[in-house]
Amino acid sequence: MRVLVVSTWMPTAAQSATGAFVVKDARAIADLGHEVALIHLVPPSQLLGAGAKALRAEAPTIQGLPVTRIVMSTTNPRQIVAAGRRLSRLSAGADLVHSMAFSTLLPMAWWRPVSPWVHTEHWSGLTAPHLLPRSWQVALPRLKPFLARPDVVTAVCSYLSAPIETARGHSPTLVVPCIVPQPDPILPRRTGTIDVRLVSVGGLIERKDPLMAVETVAELRRRGTPTSLQMVGQGPMAPQIHQRVQALGLGDCVQLLGALDRDGVLAELARADLFLGPTRGENFFVSCAEAVLAGRPAVVGATGGQGEYLDARVGICVEQQTPTAYADAVQQMLSRAEGMSAVEISNTIGDAFSPATVARGYQHAYDLAVRAREGKP
Repeated sequence: MRVLVVSTWMPTAAQSATGAFVVKDARAIADLGHEVALIHLVPPSQLLGAGAKALRAEAPTIQGLPVTRIVMSTTNPRQIVAAGRRLSRLSAGADLVHSMAFSTLLPMAWWRPVSPWVHTEHWSGLTAPHLLPRSWQVALPRLKPFLARPDVVTAVCSYLSAPIETARGHSPTLVVPCIVPQPDPILPRRTGTIDVRLVSVGGLIERKDPLMAVETVAELRRRGTPTSLQMVGQGPMAPQIHQRVQALGLGDCVQLLGALDRDGVLAELARADLFLGPTRGENFFVSCAEAVLAGRPAVVGATGGQGEYLDARVGICVEQQTPTAYADAVQQMLSRAEGMSAVEISNTIGDAFSPATVARGYQHAYDLAVRAREGKP
């Protein structure tokens, strides 16, 4: 089957982490034997200065998959219309069109592919609209009906599928998780230590509440527990975090490491005793799943889909956004998981998020979409 994967989220040399999960999914679909091609709806901001030069120099493939780039701003109606016209022409040669990310629906708002259409959704704006910019909050009620147009929609967790099902009515909506492979090898946990090493992984943005992670370290140290924190990620809150670390006198035990690749993240998890993610809202929370699969227990915020895969033996979802609540949970979690090996912790998820498992979920979605176009139940 010739599958055309379309998304506004896709990695480039300038922004290698953006939309990496889209390529992972496309690669898994290709590994099933499908012929997969990518279309990246590129924001104009990536075509300025060094960004434009980097894009021109890139190979016309991503991880062996051919990619076509179309310039489109999600706030420019003229570019949205032009991108939609070109997409319509390009989709004519596909056996199935697979769009990913809510903003990708904009240039497909007034036409449908001739072939079956599957859409995959990750966007946190559907589950936490109050955290969106005001303009998006106003527009969202008029845009949600776009979710009813594809033959099948997949969401990365049940928490996200709920608002999608409301928009789609009786049309098929499936849960297909993110790809998070189990590391090999799974490095053993530390034993017989007094100090506590925490690690957090994620963007330094308000929704992730990185300041709460710093405050939690301060609270644990006030309780007499020697605690350190390695923060992996980058974002606009970095200066605030530095200021708060210095104000609390934590300069020797809290480090901001910036963005790391997968190997770097796994290395930090291997050195840590526990993953701390005091988020105010997620959908799937990939870094939490990655930590558990690496054999480390987790303490995270309760809002999101992470509770769907966190076994109570290895994870606590904290309801109250306070340093006291998170410090309590860290101490409880370390005590609860004390007798578990890293492999035992990892196996609470196992291969549920492996590329093969996710690919089978997408194949089921494709089969449903084909049957829907054929008028079969």
